[in-house]
Amino acid sequence: MELNTFSIVARCERTGQLGVAVSSAVPAVGSMCPYVIPGVGAISTQSWVNPNLAIDALKLMQLGASARDALDQVLSKDDDAALRQIGIIGREGDGVAWSGSSCTAWQAHFTGSDFAIQGNMLLGEATLLAMRAAWKSNAESDLGERLMRTLEAGDRAGGDFRGKQSAALKIMDKEWYPSVDLRVDEHTEPVAELRRVLNIAKVQLFPFIEGMPRREGASRTLPEEVTRMLLHSPTDRR
Repeated sequence: MELNTFSIVARCERTGQLGVAVSSAVPAVGSMCPYVIPGVGAISTQSWVNPNLAIDALKLMQLGASARDALDQVLSKDDDAALRQIGIIGREGDGVAWSGSSCTAWQAHFTGSDFAIQGNMLLGEATLLAMRAAWKSNAESDLGERLMRTLEAGDRAGGDFRGKQSAALKIMDKEWYPSVDLRVDEHTEPVAELRRVLNIAKVQLFPFIEGMPRREGASRTLPEEVTRMLLHSPTDRR
């Protein structure tokens, strides 16, 4: 399946969190593109998507390979590398990407310290330029908000030339369960809907996740007001 997509993979320099934000004009992009292993790396695999590129690259990075070396190794074993697009961020913030020559135009990528931004079948370069500017101008935000604003900037600038259908946001911290894993699988305005869900999750979900058991460090105590709120039906939570 060709996933004509715009995405960002990134690392938070302050916390070491790794994440992916992605949108596409196919359903359920969050089920196929983003891959994240805490303390190792984050990847978005797209265009004529090959999930094994992400899976194998992360395995190599777990064994000590840099993002660049992992990318080069997995592409060398893919006979259809010209059809692939992939962005990788490593634990040290090394951002690398590949846009094969046979990806559907307009396609390109930008990389830098702590990020890689990539897209294909776009209306033009404005999408990725807007995303890069948004990423750089929101350095004080937490990773979830920074990724969301970057995705929103790409969406406003044009995005996929076929339209809009799905979006996703995934972040891993130190635990093997995600600190953020939100998806909009089918919607006429998926990025806007993802923002709505994120805003709700900030109030109703993230405080609960922070109180979950951790293998590293102490869990935070769930605030009493959050406990009381979650006893109500969703429509009655304020």
